[in-house]
Amino acid sequence: MRLEDLRPIWLFDGLTDEQVQGLIDASDEVAFDGGETLWRQGEPADHWWVVVEGAVDLVRHVGREETVLGRLDAPGRWAGGFRAWDENGVYLATGRATGRGRVLRVPAPALRDLMAAYPIAVHLLDGVFHTARHIESGARQREALMTLGTLSAGLAHEINNPAAAATRAVDSLEGELDVLCTSLRRLAQGNISADQFRALDALSREIGPGPAVHDPLAVADREEELSTWLRRHGVTRDWAIAPPLAAAGVDLAWCERAAAILEAPTLEPGLAWMASTFSVAALLAEVKESTRRVSELVAAVKSYSQMDRAAMHEVDVTEGLESTLLMLGHKLREGVTVTRDYGPEVPRIEAYAGELNQVWTNLIDNAVDAMEGSGTLRLSTRADGDAVVVAVGDSGHGMPPEVAARAFDPFYTTKPVGQGTGLGLDIARRIVVERHGGTIAIDSRPGDTVVTVRVPVRQAY
Repeated sequence: MRLEDLRPIWLFDGLTDEQVQGLIDASDEVAFDGGETLWRQGEPADHWWVVVEGAVDLVRHVGREETVLGRLDAPGRWAGGFRAWDENGVYLATGRATGRGRVLRVPAPALRDLMAAYPIAVHLLDGVFHTARHIESGARQREALMTLGTLSAGLAHEINNPAAAATRAVDSLEGELDVLCTSLRRLAQGNISADQFRALDALSREIGPGPAVHDPLAVADREEELSTWLRRHGVTRDWAIAPPLAAAGVDLAWCERAAAILEAPTLEPGLAWMASTFSVAALLAEVKESTRRVSELVAAVKSYSQMDRAAMHEVDVTEGLESTLLMLGHKLREGVTVTRDYGPEVPRIEAYAGELNQVWTNLIDNAVDAMEGSGTLRLSTRADGDAVVVAVGDSGHGMPPEVAARAFDPFYTTKPVGQGTGLGLDIARRIVVERHGGTIAIDSRPGDTVVTVRVPVRQAY
């Protein structure tokens, strides 16, 4: 490494030529090719690595997956060297070269000797290092727990509704099956003929499965009509038979046909049998719909967390938006109208799907909060050349210019403590821009705020 190589780098501004040369003499130059590992996460950070040419990815290992936290892509960007002021310092991520280049590798003692000429710098760095690590660790744990708690509570609420409906339907099935069997016994005791039973069965099959009348007022009116007809024909349990017949869409003409098939002693058990048949079918449909809803929610959680997939793979942004809407369904139930404008031929993109879902969560959560629980949430996707564009809009009050200007600043928020997802727009920007090579922008005015995210279809390696 020559003095001329380092002098143009801003990091060494303020150092004399003798100091820079001394640093070079105590260090060595490391040339690298793409894919090479320069240092490893968790190992002692006993070297300070300064990029002179090329770029190095900072890769974090979590379990069996790898996550790229950032990139040292300009001369003067540096990593490591923590043991110059912390004897227990370790590399917080692995350094992996993205292509050809070179770095200056400075031993931690040499870095400390250089800093010794500026004692206050040692203390400041020591304080910044320990304080930042402590604050970040505590803040991230708290934010993660709060976000997990919020999403878990919402998911529990979403699952509880169909689960409770299925439980109620199963409990009701026991009673309806008992009525069904009792009615069949009464029919048999009434000496109903085989031809009568076949005609009765054919009549019941004319009524389709599930409720035929969806208007509660119309059902109530029909129930009253049927009760009156049943009482006129000597049916004593009209209060139990009329409701399921009315819900199934039975009319008076249908009842007259049933009366023509059955004699007076068998009319009530025959109608009770058909009413129970309709009730059982409706309850089974309710169980089926409820369990389908639970399965959808479980699938949404699986899609949202991407727990069965590798970190980087091809994903459908529409699927990610829909799974996020399901996860945040508890916030969208009242007052919020969701409009979707998904492009017809939006390609799948190479992305860290779990991280993009965090971005969608943040943007949708912010939009709902901006509308104070009432308004229109607009989601759109479209293809744009070699990229996909996702827009999240809301009809809230909008951002003042001074807020919009700072929206992507680290730690900036307009929400009270304890509200929100714990993921700031600055981290959303990092995920979109640094992790995926995309862009994110805000266009805000009263009643119309849109956050636009543009992500390349293929990642540049």
